[in-house]
Amino acid sequence: MPRALLASFANRLAIPDLSWMPDEKLTPARLRIELLSGLTVALALVPEAVAFAFVAGVHPLVGLYAAFLVGLITALIGGRPGMISGATGALAVVMVSLVAQHGVEYLFATVVLMGILQIIAGAMHWGRFIRLVPHPVMLGFVNGLAIVIFLAQLGQFKVPGTMENTGHGLSGGEWLSGMQLYTMLGLVALTMAVIWVMPRITRIVPAPLAGIAVVAALVIGMGLEVPRVGDLASIEGGLPKFHIPMVPLNWETFQIILPYAVILAAIGLIESLLTLNLVGEITGKRGGASQECIAQGTANVVTGFFGGMGGCAMIGQSMINVKSGGRTRVAGIAAALFLLVFILVGSPLIEQIPLAALVGVMFMVVIGTFAWNSFNILRKVPRTDAFVIILVTVVTVMEDLAVAVVVGVIVSALAYAWNNAKRIHAVTRDSETEEGAKVYEIKGPLFFGSSEGFIELFDVENDPNTVIVDFADSRVVDQSALQAIENVAAKYEAAGKRVMLRHLSRDCHKLLKKAGHLMVDSDDDPDYGLAVDYSVRTGILGGH
Repeated sequence: MPRALLASFANRLAIPDLSWMPDEKLTPARLRIELLSGLTVALALVPEAVAFAFVAGVHPLVGLYAAFLVGLITALIGGRPGMISGATGALAVVMVSLVAQHGVEYLFATVVLMGILQIIAGAMHWGRFIRLVPHPVMLGFVNGLAIVIFLAQLGQFKVPGTMENTGHGLSGGEWLSGMQLYTMLGLVALTMAVIWVMPRITRIVPAPLAGIAVVAALVIGMGLEVPRVGDLASIEGGLPKFHIPMVPLNWETFQIILPYAVILAAIGLIESLLTLNLVGEITGKRGGASQECIAQGTANVVTGFFGGMGGCAMIGQSMINVKSGGRTRVAGIAAALFLLVFILVGSPLIEQIPLAALVGVMFMVVIGTFAWNSFNILRKVPRTDAFVIILVTVVTVMEDLAVAVVVGVIVSALAYAWNNAKRIHAVTRDSETEEGAKVYEIKGPLFFGSSEGFIELFDVENDPNTVIVDFADSRVVDQSALQAIENVAAKYEAAGKRVMLRHLSRDCHKLLKKAGHLMVDSDDDPDYGLAVDYSVRTGILGGH
């Protein structure tokens, strides 16, 4: 069946487009790049998944299974080829209290419900609301997340096994010292140097993979005593097995897991959709928000039934993949399958990889992710936008991504409303059609923020008996605007004067009519949607 016909059939069924072959031909050279990029991502996924499992208070394999299943499913049907998903810290810090209070089985049930909520969000096309996130919020998100990734790597400079789970994540621990610390720092610097130099020599092998390989060979060959992946935990295990969460199927269970599921679903979608936009800007591809929601939800439902902790998009690993040349679904699929191979048969080798090499890779991700031009932008953009960038960055670091984005959007919306509220003003002149009448030409939108300013524009006491309010350069937006018009009408009515409305756009006219304020036949211009010459009386706007 032709690919176009498959896509059309999928669209009619309102399901994600399951075609995943890249637009460009998958040549042997492209396939090599995708596979090597996937291998690099898989290596970086191991310590992250293990660390986030510790944060959530579950077995490392629970995090690794989530990284495999979520990564594989989203790579197959996600909205953006090149994105990498898996177990994330943003979700882990929410899960920790649930696991501590109710146990891991409730976590699995919560992940299933979380996935169902995400599928509903995708089916309802709620993913499109990510367009409402302003650019300053995106900048703050990127910078904050870069700082979070950097801070997360500092834990690798502590003696393995000394940190404790306090119920709010891992904390404490003894820092490396002496020669072990200096060796660790030197290997991190070496990894970063290899990643920086490698593209200038050859692009046959992704630079992050080359950095890991060089440092791992040096450490293993010289027998250097530095922390390795195996010091975190053993990653050896079998295939994930189907497992129905062992929780009572009653209303009490639903009340326990629903709040966590809602929070996890929201955080997962916000992080995934922002990562989708970021990857889209780098790769030059847009769209796919609703499909990504459905893919994330499907992945989490499956993960919950196979003993995984759930997950969402991972900006760090996505950046590794994109910077390594991964552009298609092949890289994400390869990363998930390589991770499964590590769990099944490759654990003895993978556990020998020094953490310093993976830390060096993540430090380079931090450098590449942070929007360094934002320092210049802060001096050029309006103060409100500069404040939003800094605010979102700080809240992302201090709280979490979802709270930061919500706060940033609210502050940006309030700033926009305030700026528009100040735009309302009027130009007055004598009427050309009504002798002795005064015309108020309203400029700027009329809505809740500007309604008080609108009322203050009129001089009821000194105005003539007929006043015309011209909305050609304004728009009536909401109920507050309608009430403001009615208040003005009431004042003129009380003074024995008449008000006439002109040049209301068709949608404004419908808004007035729907609210029960306009009780006349419309003579709107069918081409331009103008309602001309409507007189206003208290409670009723009558036409003349």
